[in-house]
Amino acid sequence: MIDPRIFKIELRQGKERTIKSYVLRSNVLDEKGEKTIEESSRYLTYYEEGCTLNSSTLFANDKPFIIEIGFGMGTATVEIAKNRSDANFLGLEVYLDGVVKILKRIKEMDLSNLKVMRFNAVDVLNNLVGDESIDGFHIFFPDPWMKKKHHKRRLMQPSFINLLVSKLKKGGYIYFVTDWVEYADEVLSYFSQTESLYNPYRGFAPHIQWRPETKFERKGIEKEHEVRELWVEKR
Repeated sequence: MIDPRIFKIELRQGKERTIKSYVLRSNVLDEKGEKTIEESSRYLTYYEEGCTLNSSTLFANDKPFIIEIGFGMGTATVEIAKNRSDANFLGLEVYLDGVVKILKRIKEMDLSNLKVMRFNAVDVLNNLVGDESIDGFHIFFPDPWMKKKHHKRRLMQPSFINLLVSKLKKGGYIYFVTDWVEYADEVLSYFSQTESLYNPYRGFAPHIQWRPETKFERKGIEKEHEVRELWVEKR
């Protein structure tokens, strides 16, 4: 039987209206998806009040703990985890299709350093992640919400960046990638205005070699989109 928590992706905010960086497309599993989740349940973790997410609680070791926010189909996520066995990873995603696909890959590769949670990242960070406890955040190709009237939906806002910084250890990093130049410029400006962040590249970073190119990224490049990477560290 599928754990019903897989269908819950955020906390109820009562009558408070919050701006979300995503629009949920589907919350339904087909038979194949149900089977994948049942067979891969050991790689799933669920939102539980009072739970603390770190390497000790999720992986029973003390390796560096890195969170990826919005992993999409999870192609890059599993490759990074496979090649970086020195660290533990938690992937956060709200889209059910992406969760099913990444669980299938994790099971096939039998990765012991990657777990997945289907829940809203803001709720997770605010309530389940301790301050100054995270070694790194990966945010690859979040929705750029291209129309100006939708920019308020963008994930990378000053308030969210401050939340990430509060959860980072000293020396921890935020690694952000987008193929939307205007969004990249905006985030670079936000990072530059955050006193507790240091940019070792003084601007955009070169491609970080351990991040694999994905099918989504290649499609963007074929459309002549320019990929921009940002790497900043907490002072």
